[in-house]
Amino acid sequence: MKFLKGFRKQEVLALLYRIFLVYAFYQIARLLFWYFNKDLIKVDSVSEYLKLAYHGTAFDTTAILYVNALFILLSLLPLVINTKKGFQKVLFWVYFLTNGLAYGMNFGDFIYYKFSQSRLTSAVFQVAEHESNVSQTLMISVGQHPFVLIWFIVLMGLWVFLYKKVKVDEIKPTQLLPYFLSSIVTLCITAVLVVGGIRGDFKHSTRPINMVDATRFVTNPLQGNLVLNSTFSFFRTLNTNNFKEVHFVDEKYIEENIHPYKLYDRKVENHPNIVIFIVESFGREYSGAFNKDKNIKDYVSYTPFMDSLATQSLIFPNTFANGRQSIHGMSSVLAGIPSLTDAFTGSPYSNQKIQSIVSVCNDLGYDTSFYHGAPNGSMGFLGFGNILGFKHYFGKTEYNHDEDFDGMWAIWDEPFLQYFAKNVGKKQPFMTTVFTASSHHPFKIPEKYQGKFKKGKIEMHEPIQYTDYSIKKYFETAKKQPWFNNTIFVFTGDHTNQIYYPEYEKAMNRFAVPLVLYSPNPAYQLKGENQEMAQQIDIYPTLADLIGYNKPIRSWGRSLVSDKKYPGIMVNSDGNNEQFMIGNYIYRFDGKEIVGVYDKTDLALEKNLIGQLKTPEVERGKQTAKAWYQDYMDRVINRKLR
Repeated sequence: MKFLKGFRKQEVLALLYRIFLVYAFYQIARLLFWYFNKDLIKVDSVSEYLKLAYHGTAFDTTAILYVNALFILLSLLPLVINTKKGFQKVLFWVYFLTNGLAYGMNFGDFIYYKFSQSRLTSAVFQVAEHESNVSQTLMISVGQHPFVLIWFIVLMGLWVFLYKKVKVDEIKPTQLLPYFLSSIVTLCITAVLVVGGIRGDFKHSTRPINMVDATRFVTNPLQGNLVLNSTFSFFRTLNTNNFKEVHFVDEKYIEENIHPYKLYDRKVENHPNIVIFIVESFGREYSGAFNKDKNIKDYVSYTPFMDSLATQSLIFPNTFANGRQSIHGMSSVLAGIPSLTDAFTGSPYSNQKIQSIVSVCNDLGYDTSFYHGAPNGSMGFLGFGNILGFKHYFGKTEYNHDEDFDGMWAIWDEPFLQYFAKNVGKKQPFMTTVFTASSHHPFKIPEKYQGKFKKGKIEMHEPIQYTDYSIKKYFETAKKQPWFNNTIFVFTGDHTNQIYYPEYEKAMNRFAVPLVLYSPNPAYQLKGENQEMAQQIDIYPTLADLIGYNKPIRSWGRSLVSDKKYPGIMVNSDGNNEQFMIGNYIYRFDGKEIVGVYDKTDLALEKNLIGQLKTPEVERGKQTAKAWYQDYMDRVINRKLR
């Protein structure tokens, strides 16, 4: 009885109430996250939403306990002064400073999710470290989406109000021994509960829950982002390294089914020049040439020049990106290295010798260069370009006309592409890559072109027209250059961006980018449409084939113009699971097991057939997906990317 007399009932109840408030406000944030992204994350009924929100509680628990560990400790420590007003004021500030910052992460994702298509992770540091305009970008985003900030302020105000509704009366403990003993017991019980809550499970033998676990409770993989919260995804990815060697198959299976090394034997007498355009945020949705057969109601194209160029080119209307960010596009297009749940370019393994279209061209005596109109080093392009072996880098510094700077990211596309057209080709053959910049948040165009382009249905439609126009002007200049006629041009996007048409809201179509191969030289036979599945990592082996590189190349992609038909294995990641398109099916893989099998026409990933299909093709597809993953991890970790 004496022990119970020392129990700090009002303090424990106040603590439980305050933690309950965090849970309640996390659920409000989840609802708002869905409201702002309901066109991207489909929920068919109230009951389905409630089910997702219920399962999200486990992930909320982990996040809440991470953030409130200090607050809980201070609330329960037997300090005697706990109930004094001064100490309660300290608790108030600890509570709201930590929870306010963590809560704000979720509000940032109301906007950021539309671009990243995954919850906030620590990878944001990898993006931010190369940019000097982070605060400016944040302010513009807030200005464009003021209701997000308003909701945050209103809810934080309501939270403070509700917190203050329960006060702790000042009580001086009179029986210190029971006070200390009961406090220690309470702390021990709380510690067990906190550890179990942070792990997401009280079974000591299981691993802590992670982002992949969110997809266990959904019918559509994209709903996993609704189960999660941004605080959880950020903390769970701090100091993580998902690059781990695995063993599912023997090496013979990999050689026969993955073909990590490919050999082409095309004879080329006069090596062509290569110009690669990686167009910022160029989703397949925006270009009419890639949507002729999609039967999209009231479809409008916003790339008239690319549409006309496509009629003279070889195009691939079923092309997918292998990553979600710009730097992922660079590694995929140039080196044939996709980004999985953890990006290769942000890993400890990116700084190694890598065979790529750059190294292949260097071997053949090409002059190689990379162009990007942003401040040198932006996006990590300069560093990764050096790893790949580009001989020259041309950025905002080399351009040296700051009056053409857009004030946020880079030199406007039109003047920079004119510089690009006139600056290359001083030595032939050459291989060059340009990464455009203007078709990007905050979706602006130069003042002199206001009113020239259609506003369209979403913010992205106007700047993509400006970039398309800039490419048209580039071609007008390039055609006058002596190198033009013996040049192969490649156009693709680094990743997708804003979505308007429901067709492109489908999970796999979030990666839908165009691919155009053009040359004025008919000898390369780059004409027509190829309906086969293609991807960014196919570009490097395709170009190696076209320029007559007759040595083995390390590539998970394949030449799209060769008679030698290696099997195509399309791969990317939604940030939670790896996704493979093999044959007639799409497979989702969590690093250990295949967790989803879908018909390749089910681009929305709505009907998981994993328990229904046990055909030889599906079983082999599962094995091949795991074999691909095994080979990827082996080559990346053991530095075998040459």
